[in-house]
Amino acid sequence: MTSPNWLSEDEQRLWRAFLSASSGVATALDAELKRSQDMTIDDYEVLVHLSEAENQRLRMSDLSKHMVHSRSRLTQRVDRLEKRGLVCREKVDIDARGTWAVLTKAGNKAIEKAAPSHVEHARRFFFDHVNSKDVSAMTRSLEKIAEELRP
Repeated sequence: MTSPNWLSEDEQRLWRAFLSASSGVATALDAELKRSQDMTIDDYEVLVHLSEAENQRLRMSDLSKHMVHSRSRLTQRVDRLEKRGLVCREKVDIDARGTWAVLTKAGNKAIEKAAPSHVEHARRFFFDHVNSKDVSAMTRSLEKIAEELRP
């Protein structure tokens, strides 16, 4: 058995900083959304994807591709959003097995209300600490990682 390709000191420092920062930012954003909007970061993510989709609807299978959740976890999330009147489900006309997740008027109002605060806090917790020269390189790297890990 070959030995692992251990991380260099710089790589290990980056890796630990990434884990700590990503967890910390997600936790802080989640807490702010819960406090100010009575929604979680996961709720917000679903509403954002639906608000940006054509006709503010996505097939559940397509929505799951945008998320880092399993399909069953996404189903539970949409169930909760549906109970709150922020999302509804509709059958896909051309595919009896398919289901649309659709943003409701209340869901649209909720995302419009939450977005300014969310962006303010994303800036405060993340972007205020990132050098503007590093944004493009960080974006390319993180998109490459996300694409590789997307199911």
